[in-house]
Amino acid sequence: MKLRLAAILAVTLLSACSHKGEFVGEGGLGVYAVRSACPIAGIPAATGDITLFDPAGSTDARAIDVSAAISDIQPYCSETGNEVISTTTFTVVALRRDAGQARQVVLPYFNIALRGGSNIAAKQIGQVVLNFPAGNVRAQAQVQATIRVNRGAATLPEDVRRTLTKPRKVGQQEAAVDPLTDPAIRTAVANATFEQLIGFQLTQDQLRYNATR
Repeated sequence: MKLRLAAILAVTLLSACSHKGEFVGEGGLGVYAVRSACPIAGIPAATGDITLFDPAGSTDARAIDVSAAISDIQPYCSETGNEVISTTTFTVVALRRDAGQARQVVLPYFNIALRGGSNIAAKQIGQVVLNFPAGNVRAQAQVQATIRVNRGAATLPEDVRRTLTKPRKVGQQEAAVDPLTDPAIRTAVANATFEQLIGFQLTQDQLRYNATR
């Protein structure tokens, strides 16, 4: 599960201040946006779809029994109290090979709270229930997944916030230095950055199929 932590940190830096749209610095140089403690919702690479084969073990296209994909991720975040609660809804659409009798297919999915781009703070396994009507090759389900993050853990330390939001004048030496080049600042920003990752709970063979097809 490889994530682009550098890009996440860049977004966090751009949003690490107090007043949305506020111009700062001498001459109004620079714009700050509000940094939210809400997790960033996403699907890790190669986990957003799943393929079931019949007979099992085959990876031939003619043996594809059911295929499904996650789409339409819609996160909602509440920042009240001591917890940040992120509830994400998503849609699973599935197709089966044969439009035969009514059939139910149950697929496992994971719901992860990821901290700093690599540390799993919490993980839940859920199930998507897909009901294919008789004579229909398509099924769809709406799913909701929730994670809870401690507000303190998702908040930048005050000294780090001051460093990131300190006005810097053009021509000053420190204006040319990215604060994230400081390992302590970079680590603090990473530790305060959470993601809510959703995907199918795949076997090693399924992951290999998704990665190499």
